[in-house]
Amino acid sequence: MKPITEYQDYREYMRDFYEERKRSSLFSWREFSKLAGFSSPNYIQLVCEGKSRLSKTGVGKVADAMELAGADRDYFFAMERFGDAKNDATKIQAFNEMQKIAKENRLRVVDAEAFKYFESWVNPVLRELAPIMPGAKPLELARNCYPVVSAAEVRHSLDFMCHAEFLKKVGEDTYVQTEKVVTGSSEAIPLALRSMNRQMSKFATEAIDEVPPEKRHIAGVTLGISEATYQWLVQKLETLRQQVVAMAAKEKEYDKVYRLNLQLFPLTKGKEE
Repeated sequence: MKPITEYQDYREYMRDFYEERKRSSLFSWREFSKLAGFSSPNYIQLVCEGKSRLSKTGVGKVADAMELAGADRDYFFAMERFGDAKNDATKIQAFNEMQKIAKENRLRVVDAEAFKYFESWVNPVLRELAPIMPGAKPLELARNCYPVVSAAEVRHSLDFMCHAEFLKKVGEDTYVQTEKVVTGSSEAIPLALRSMNRQMSKFATEAIDEVPPEKRHIAGVTLGISEATYQWLVQKLETLRQQVVAMAAKEKEYDKVYRLNLQLFPLTKGKEE
């Protein structure tokens, strides 16, 4: 099996444990449940299929059945909290705990760098801003951001992005973007993106009053549409987003950093809701 820190879904880890044991012995879901001390013979199978969840006691029983100890056991507990969290704040706390456990034991968490990148709006802004301000000190970069951030935040962001190879330092306070694409496929990435979208939506609201109209464009329309039209609009907006990204990639020289928010959300419930 892969190291446990390459998992973020505790159910996937349990399934892989089951499949590995099954390949080398006559291991069954019934035996797995019995090994963990559950009376129901298909309980663990239901958990792995997402039809049930582990209780606090159950997490320990399953960890014992899989013979997890030390950091692996702690990581499994945090991974369960991450997977079964009822809100984003709890999920973020659990994911940060997973990263902390891995770091303390010199292990690697998949997509951890992408998660950290998307978790704060400062990172993508500075990734675009720093290269067009060669030689600028952190304080100068901070004062060029909307809203203004501290020099310490800028320094921390630049250090992180250089370490993660999203930026490359080529001289004294001089940076260039690397070819590294900031992507991630795990459950943690949408979580971080939701956090960033909240921040960027807040900035858009503030820009109505704080940014002169000639320097920003904010427009909208309220309309009644069907589900089919909604899906058509989503496809059109995604195509537009991709076109904008491609156009920006061709920019040889730019002097500002902008954020484009694409938002389409319901203001009423549907007939069947």
